Amino acid sequence: MASELPLPTPLLLILLLILLLPPPCSSWQAKADDDASVSRSAFPMDGDVAWVVQVSDLHISAYRPERAANLARLLGKALRAIRPHLLLVTGDIIDAKNQGRTTSRQDEYEWITYKKTIDAIVGRGGIDKSRIFDIRGNHDTYGVPYRGGKLDFFSTYSVNSQLERLSIISSILLQGDSRSYLFLGIDDTMSVGIRFPANLFGHPTDKRIEAVNSELQYRTNHSNAPITKVVFGHFPMSFTTSSENGQRYESVFARQSISAYLCGHLHAKVSKQLWRYHEMRITTEDHKSSFWEWELGDWKDSRLMRILAIDRGAVSFIDHTLKQALQTSILVTYPTDSRSMNMLESKKWSMRNDINVLIFSHQIIRNVSARVFDSHNEFKIVEEIPLQPVASSSARRPLFHAKWNAETYRSPSPTRYWLQVFVLDSRGVKTSSEQKPFSVEGKMAIPPRPWLNYLVFEVQWEHMYQVLLRSNLAFTIVLLFTPKLLYYFVRRSSSYQRWAVSVLSSPIQQRKAYFWLVWFLMEGARSKPFWFSLVIYVLWLIEMPWFWGRATSENGEIARMYLSGWSMPFFDRGLTGDKLSNPDVLVITLPFLYLVVVPVIVLIYGLFAEKAIAYLRHSRRTEYAADAANMSAESASLLPGAPRALLTKFSNKMVSLMIQFCGGWTRRALLLACLITTAIHLKLCSMLMSAYGAAPVALSPPLTWMPLLLLGAAAYCTMLPAD
Repeated sequence: MASELPLPTPLLLILLLILLLPPPCSSWQAKADDDASVSRSAFPMDGDVAWVVQVSDLHISAYRPERAANLARLLGKALRAIRPHLLLVTGDIIDAKNQGRTTSRQDEYEWITYKKTIDAIVGRGGIDKSRIFDIRGNHDTYGVPYRGGKLDFFSTYSVNSQLERLSIISSILLQGDSRSYLFLGIDDTMSVGIRFPANLFGHPTDKRIEAVNSELQYRTNHSNAPITKVVFGHFPMSFTTSSENGQRYESVFARQSISAYLCGHLHAKVSKQLWRYHEMRITTEDHKSSFWEWELGDWKDSRLMRILAIDRGAVSFIDHTLKQALQTSILVTYPTDSRSMNMLESKKWSMRNDINVLIFSHQIIRNVSARVFDSHNEFKIVEEIPLQPVASSSARRPLFHAKWNAETYRSPSPTRYWLQVFVLDSRGVKTSSEQKPFSVEGKMAIPPRPWLNYLVFEVQWEHMYQVLLRSNLAFTIVLLFTPKLLYYFVRRSSSYQRWAVSVLSSPIQQRKAYFWLVWFLMEGARSKPFWFSLVIYVLWLIEMPWFWGRATSENGEIARMYLSGWSMPFFDRGLTGDKLSNPDVLVITLPFLYLVVVPVIVLIYGLFAEKAIAYLRHSRRTEYAADAANMSAESASLLPGAPRALLTKFSNKMVSLMIQFCGGWTRRALLLACLITTAIHLKLCSMLMSAYGAAPVALSPPLTWMPLLLLGAAAYCTMLPAD
């Protein structure tokens, strides 16, 4: 069996150096902002049907000028036809990436381009600039040490900043004839703008959540008319963390009876539309409240725009891809799609005998009609209803209306009856809406969730990170300590060597499957120097800093990254550091733990286990060495003496060296796996160097050097001995 080889002295010295190495100092300071401030705006509205436009994830880039140009041209022209009451820009206004997209930085040119683009949209779309509301996304805070600083260009070039609406919470009230509609915008970006990639989550505070709750309650208490509430932000709830005391927005939204939460962030590459229906119990009784969460894909690549309407409390929307100018758009505001209704069945349900449709077009609309189809009767037409424009002194109401007998369409099934609207414009062009199910009784038919929708939008990634992290650490600890304990107890009985040799020497058919796992683990953990090195390394990763880098800007001070997040030394507060960006660091920690640390441990075990087998094979080969030598002597007389001797000596030496290092096919497979793990590790390090600086990351032994040193030392120490 393999003997326990000592760990090379340089490796022990490096481990000692890691433990004694002091972290670099930093003089970085943060400027806290008021994370509970609220700015209030109010606008009059003609009638009781409101509609707004939402765009998200513009990613205006200095290297992709067509994004801003298309935004000004396409969105500006679309707004001319839509004439919305509000335009909501829900974050990630600029791209904040270099040309190679390897690092993040704030570029003032991109913000200037955004300001000019908004001015062009105002000119082309005819929308009042005061009705445009923009909020930050994570890209808008990349590398911003604190809000209000010289790198916080949102505070200079955003629409909200130009109109002095820099509060974290924007409260916008649309006041109709007999109803009011509240749109509440929340900026949940980090107060300290960590650079890419560790900046993925919204980070509300207890103070902000309480302010949101208070503002929603205030608007309810001070409204003289029924009020419908819609909240918008950049981050989905699945990518929003809990506050310091574990509070979350979902309970506030349910308690305050909001209708919908609008967001962006995830882009259409994941899905053009991600949705989630939140239903929560808000009292000790069985009283439940619900709201919808609707994500909008990006403008960046997909050119997506949403039109959302509220018709006397009923919320509906339609999404458009603006690859070209907006054509005629049809949005049925009532009856709403039963698959996305924001109202539960209730005894207070009020049946409405009307159909309302918003039609947005650059052309004059000549004719509008609605058809009702019965899905239980092969989708045959049940009724065709002509719609008429609603008379109004305002040109802002492209609303068409018809009366019908809603009692006719009572049904226990929320998807039996389907509605489709047909439009004829002045050019003779016919346009039809998508067929959608409806329920006059307010019954809902929530569609099945695609698995990707569930994984990305319904899994709470703050909690999932903890599950994945703790599972990995638990597996790693078990992998380290279980075989060591087994080997300790087996060795005490003085039977390990005999047991291992007897089973290895037996035919393969007689070997039990569980033996391979037990033997593999125990043989891998036999080397005390390597085992203790791995234990110390894992403990370091759990408690000590992984690496240092410029976390807030290219020229910012050095900060430390731990498993629990970035540590920013707030010397002005007399603290050694506060942990930020947790669980944002999951994009760094999870790949490293799963793809590097665990494979390194398994491969080191494998190399030592393979060496034990190689020793056994070597002992068997020596039994036949004499016979092979005799056969070689008999055949040697057929070759000239000197050339044959030199050739044999050279060949034997080369073969011996190859066998020493590479061994058999098992060792070659292990070495190949080591190379693959090394390549993955170097790729991860390269990405971090691009993001946070090459020198600090490269000079961080726990992250950069240790996996390579451990694998290299294990490969060296498990070489076969020379014959």
